[in-house]
Amino acid sequence: MFDASEHHGGALAGLKVIDLSRVLAGPLCTQMLADNGADVIKVEPPLGDETRTLGPPFADDGNAAYFGSVNRGKRAITLDLTQPGAHDVLFALLQDADVLVENFLPGTMRRWGLDYDTILAPRFPGLVYCTISGFGEDGPLGGLPGYDAILQAMCGLMSINGENTSGPTRIGIPIVDHLTGYTAMTAILMAIVERSRSGRGQRVEATLFNTALSLLVPHAANWLASGQAPRQMGSAHPNIAPYDKFNCRDGQIFLGILNDRQFGRFCEHLGLHDVLADPRYAHNADRLAHRDALRVAIEAALAGRSRQTLCKELMALGVPAGPVNSVPEAFEQPHAAGMLVQRDGYRGVGLPNRLYRTPGQPGGNPPGFAQHTDEVLQQAGLSAVAIAHLRESGVLPGSTQSCDAVVSDLQQANNSTGRRS
Repeated sequence: MFDASEHHGGALAGLKVIDLSRVLAGPLCTQMLADNGADVIKVEPPLGDETRTLGPPFADDGNAAYFGSVNRGKRAITLDLTQPGAHDVLFALLQDADVLVENFLPGTMRRWGLDYDTILAPRFPGLVYCTISGFGEDGPLGGLPGYDAILQAMCGLMSINGENTSGPTRIGIPIVDHLTGYTAMTAILMAIVERSRSGRGQRVEATLFNTALSLLVPHAANWLASGQAPRQMGSAHPNIAPYDKFNCRDGQIFLGILNDRQFGRFCEHLGLHDVLADPRYAHNADRLAHRDALRVAIEAALAGRSRQTLCKELMALGVPAGPVNSVPEAFEQPHAAGMLVQRDGYRGVGLPNRLYRTPGQPGGNPPGFAQHTDEVLQQAGLSAVAIAHLRESGVLPGSTQSCDAVVSDLQQANNSTGRRS
């Protein structure tokens, strides 16, 4: 039996989250909450979270590795929210919940009779209700479906990614979904802080559209100031030089030289005395204006250098430089040891943040489909008989008989448990 008090002493211990979300942004948000101590109950539809099937590769438990990357530390149940009989089950779960997260198409919860403003807020006034969607509910695009790559295209991210020869290119990770998960978590935590003063929950929203536009730093600011549309520059920076990848003898490195002091140290170390004395490269604005000639001079000096040795030397001098690693190489770095989670039945990426007094830790292995249904519902006050009837009714996996027999049991459970306010 799960006991939230024994989960771990993270900063969010005691917080209860009902997670109706699936795929990436919502599940990532709730996994981060779980990693920091929250009791997260993942409520899946009868066919499960689609991400369970997005493989190969598949983990030892049969789920796609993709699913495991955003669903550790949760308990899983299944519930068919399209059936009215499921509403009382959800209400039972929400009696002592702090947060509900969903990423259905806007209007879906209202269509199911679970609207926040008219149904959930009056019944659970302390609930923080987080909705995640592509475009939100209102505005010209309100209610439309949104996917990471589509938003990368629509919001200009692809237009600044890639080379002139490649044309607009999708960023190789679902960066919009990922940051939307963080944006949603931030909104939830701000609402929790505000609730400590007012005693009231509220609806919070994160959209892929707004998140994608917020990623355009500094490109949007450059355009607003200059009127010139940003263009594809490969790995180069529109405002800084040299800030790009360069070829060495055995691979590529990335130089991130931000100021004249770092540039001077770099040139001295590589013997580029003529470059350092050249007025074309005296300051960042000059280097930007002559970046192509500067690249030729730098790559000539790097041609015989080992990338690992050179990066180590430059970093010791305070000049930011790093080898361009593959994903396996990235995790093989000794410094990455704390970010790789390896245990029986699970391998994953660790927590990116660190709290020193109340540290988080990677939650338990990702749950199997409906793995904790009986446990969670019993804790919510449902009897074994009621749970059996829910399965027979189709509200839980099972047959499709009427669920009238359990409504009174659910209502009694709702009335008898403490309500979060």
